[in-house]
Amino acid sequence: MQTISYTIDQAREIPSLNGGFPFRLGTTSYILADDLCRNARFLARHVDDMELVLFDTGTESNIPDREVIKELAGIKNGSAFSYTVHMTAEVFLGDTDESVRRRSVISALRIIDITSHIDPFAYIVHFHGEMRGERPARDMKRWKEALQLSIEEILSDGVPAKMLCVETLDYPYEEIEEIVFRNGLSVCLDIGHLAFYGYPVTRYLDRYLSMARVIHLHGHENGSDHRTIRFLEPSVISEVVSRLKQMRETERVVTLEVFGMEDFESSLQIMSNFADRPPALSNCHALVGNNKE
Repeated sequence: MQTISYTIDQAREIPSLNGGFPFRLGTTSYILADDLCRNARFLARHVDDMELVLFDTGTESNIPDREVIKELAGIKNGSAFSYTVHMTAEVFLGDTDESVRRRSVISALRIIDITSHIDPFAYIVHFHGEMRGERPARDMKRWKEALQLSIEEILSDGVPAKMLCVETLDYPYEEIEEIVFRNGLSVCLDIGHLAFYGYPVTRYLDRYLSMARVIHLHGHENGSDHRTIRFLEPSVISEVVSRLKQMRETERVVTLEVFGMEDFESSLQIMSNFADRPPALSNCHALVGNNKE
């Protein structure tokens, strides 16, 4: 059985950017090599939002139970901290196999029900198909019909349409924008994906930013995605932040979608250059995980 032990690293100062922007700055629940609650307690001192990155493989799952939800709610209670919820990669809303599609809808509704007690800011949804690249499905018509049906079923359960943020992936967003527009869904504008797959960031900002409730920022290096934003063009970061500062009337979350302390610290340092006020510095005893068999 594999266990993880933790040691206290030496204290170091990490920027605290809570309330430093006209949007909510967040990051993922995988900064510390620890559970959701430990990450939330740590991150609440540095950012405004934590993205719960969930998985459920059938044999392993980190979907929170009632006790974890209660603890997450307690961490949020009385503060400005918020949560976004990233649906599991195992949710295939566009699957043309009806049994898989229905199972995915049920799974999505279960996650929404469980996490409703922490009042999430948004739910991040992937409209992925059985293939990667510019054409995500062999039968695009049936794939889109399945997506539409799944969204109708989720919305009929009372889920507010704007809470579902459909993420930009590796195919042109134009393929699914009609479904997003028709149903009043929100956009999750993943700037890191746009840069990684070579899509024009400015054009996507022009077309979709007004509908984007959540924005993801991350860089890529040597074919590895979800790295520090140090590997994202400074002009891209500047353009995104500048545009958002001109759109203060709408609340949004900007998630530094990175995994691990090093990329998180580096990304925070870069974002501090764009903050409306100088960041506070917090002495942080970082938890370092050591795997043991």
